[in-house]
Amino acid sequence: MVCGLYICSTCIQQPNTHMETKFLNIKVVERPCYDYGCDKSRVPYLHYPKPETFSRAECACNPVRFFAIISMQRSGSGWFETLLNSHVNVSSNGEIFSIKERRDNVSSIMDTLDRVYNLDWYSSASKNHCSAAVGFKWMLNQGLTEHHNEIVEYFNSRSVSVIFLFRRNLLRRMVSVLANSYDRYAKILNGTHKSHVHSPEEAEILSKYKPAINSASLMNDLKEMEVTAAKSLEHFRTTRHIILYYEDLISNRTKLVEVQEFLKLPLMDLTSRQVKIHRGPLREHIKNWEDVNKTLQGTAYESFLRADY
Repeated sequence: MVCGLYICSTCIQQPNTHMETKFLNIKVVERPCYDYGCDKSRVPYLHYPKPETFSRAECACNPVRFFAIISMQRSGSGWFETLLNSHVNVSSNGEIFSIKERRDNVSSIMDTLDRVYNLDWYSSASKNHCSAAVGFKWMLNQGLTEHHNEIVEYFNSRSVSVIFLFRRNLLRRMVSVLANSYDRYAKILNGTHKSHVHSPEEAEILSKYKPAINSASLMNDLKEMEVTAAKSLEHFRTTRHIILYYEDLISNRTKLVEVQEFLKLPLMDLTSRQVKIHRGPLREHIKNWEDVNKTLQGTAYESFLRADY
């Protein structure tokens, strides 16, 4: 009885408590973009960039795939890139690492890659708002070999698909390199240097120059080009990649379908205005043809003398 009285008196002495209603500061999180109907194996390659320089607006949930074209100069990469850019959903931004400052070190390379894949890079090919695939072309002598470990790690972490584009006939590539180097200073076309042309007339003018090839170092030069290409394939073997050859693209246009399927693009007919410069037999484009012919006869490179691409 005494205990009951104590408890009762204690309760009476308790101060009144007031219920306080607290409103939670709930932040509305934007619903992430995701295509639930797509193959789950493709999910890592679907990106939804949020550019700092503009709003993608109604295209914000259009997935974008990242790619890079790895090649060597005068291997048909310029022509190939114009084909890709004729696709309404592709933005291939050119040879962005031709500027030395962008490849001075790993940090500058990564910063440049981030800008490209965040759609904050502008070029004449940019279709940034509703791009389905965005990338660029990267030559092997533009910092790619020196920093291949870091670049492979970046490509794999960002799910970048790699398109290797090489040329089988390295002798023809050599002719093109020498002729283009000469025109860089000679500027045959009305005082203007052009690496690529859009008319048969311009192509004919440029093809009149016949470079002389150093036959003494020819075998070593061809071997070195082969080794360079092979090393690049080894360096990037862990990436998702496809290997293309210029000659195959010329002779078999279904290869372009394979490229579009590789990038998971809607299939389109791809076109280019570029005109091939060195047409016909190589003997018509090499000044010291007899020396070159004699040097390569009976070697592993003899077929280069006859192939017409």
